[in-house]
Amino acid sequence: MSKKLRVGIWGLGRAGAGMHTKEIAANSERIEITAGCDIDKERAEAFGRKHKVAAYSDPAEFLKDKNMDLVAVCTFSLDHIRHTRQALEAGYAAFIEKPLAQSRAEAEELVELDKRFPGKLFCRQNRRFEPCFQHVREIIDSGILGKVHTIKLRRNAYTRRDDWQTLLRNGGGQLNNWGPHLIDHALQFLHYEVESVWSNLSLVAALGDAEDCVKIILKGKNGCLVDIEIFGGNALPSNIYEVYGDRGALSSADEFDIKLRYIEPDYQLVKTPVNTGHPDGFNFADNAKLPWRRMTIMTEPKFKCDMNSIYGFIADSVLDGKPFPIKLEEALAVIEICDRVKAQSDFYRK
Repeated sequence: MSKKLRVGIWGLGRAGAGMHTKEIAANSERIEITAGCDIDKERAEAFGRKHKVAAYSDPAEFLKDKNMDLVAVCTFSLDHIRHTRQALEAGYAAFIEKPLAQSRAEAEELVELDKRFPGKLFCRQNRRFEPCFQHVREIIDSGILGKVHTIKLRRNAYTRRDDWQTLLRNGGGQLNNWGPHLIDHALQFLHYEVESVWSNLSLVAALGDAEDCVKIILKGKNGCLVDIEIFGGNALPSNIYEVYGDRGALSSADEFDIKLRYIEPDYQLVKTPVNTGHPDGFNFADNAKLPWRRMTIMTEPKFKCDMNSIYGFIADSVLDGKPFPIKLEEALAVIEICDRVKAQSDFYRK
């Protein structure tokens, strides 16, 4: 195998020609683009000229190009599994874009492909490497907020979106778009132990027929709630992260810094008898004496990574045989939650 991981990108739209090319460029010492394929011949040829690589509009010819080690499947959502199978059967490793599948039952083919081609199937849950997500996890794990009871995850805006991803017939909607990312975050916060799922899907501002507003509340077996909002019809910004514990809380409005308010860790919250007589005004327990601490810190997790890191991890796996940090069963757990949400919505029960 070459010293660099050679990548062919299949599907040269917003993800393939935009996101993937930037992520590969950030890992250029180990990875290079060697081919691109799109059913739009002009788009493919323009991509080839820009990146000085082989360009194809015929997938069959693309899959004959032996100057590739990995195919990044960035085609339309409904084609992800089929194109991943074709890439694997042609002898390449495959990096499958989200949504991996439209249902867990459909994703069973990925389980079989993973058995047939061990170590060659990679799932794109790249936002788990976002620095703010990593830093929030580190703060929770430090115990400084105490026992966490509620986590809010938000990706809100007001967008009159009118592209193919707003149509149900194309597998569109925000559940399939942003949903896999935030559900992946939520499941890691809950350690994949989910007791119940409540959800609501609605269409507010987008111009297609798929939902653009997603509300999901996951209750973990430990009692913690993760409240997910992905609203395309919210004209006011929301904090991207909010975390509440029994000793403090944090928030991040823009992911660049994190605000914290917490009780001094050395202070003991002692349980005292409840006053069953006349109340002493608004004086409760030791409220007035609690040693609160406030700070705003830059987002700088100990685990140094970002969304570009996913291609580095793929290179480590394909070239050096290292374990890939995103397990297939974790990605499938995301689809299982999506199934439960769809079962609760008229958008998908029609």
